[in-house]
Amino acid sequence: MAEPMYSAHGHVDGGRRGGHGRTSDGRLDVELDLPAELGGKGAGTNPEQLFAVGYGACFLQSLKSTGRRQGLRVDEATIDSDVHLVKREGGGFGLAVALRVSLPTLDPEQAERLVAAADEACPYSNALRGNVDVDLQLRDTLVGTGS
Repeated sequence: MAEPMYSAHGHVDGGRRGGHGRTSDGRLDVELDLPAELGGKGAGTNPEQLFAVGYGACFLQSLKSTGRRQGLRVDEATIDSDVHLVKREGGGFGLAVALRVSLPTLDPEQAERLVAAADEACPYSNALRGNVDVDLQLRDTLVGTGS
């Protein structure tokens, strides 16, 4: 493994249903529960929600960093993310992700190129590539809406 630039440390007990998770620095401290759609009470946060926020934040930072290097104004960029828990064909469960990227200051061609470059730079995208279906959707561009 390459030398880490940063390491996050978490502790979980109790699992997805009625569990508790926290980071070693105490900045994240959440009660965990299955969503009501999966038979839980929905009283806590679930891993898919945490992943949706984490991936969205990471991709947005990659988008902004890549945009700045290309001389593009992307400060108003936003991302809405969905993480889906899905059944796998061979049994078990997997994830599917949709990221809806809004780049209101760019034209559709610039936005499409920037999203592709950010996808190559984002550590989450690189970790998921080939393992998780990720649908990158472009919307709210300067002169229209992309796919």
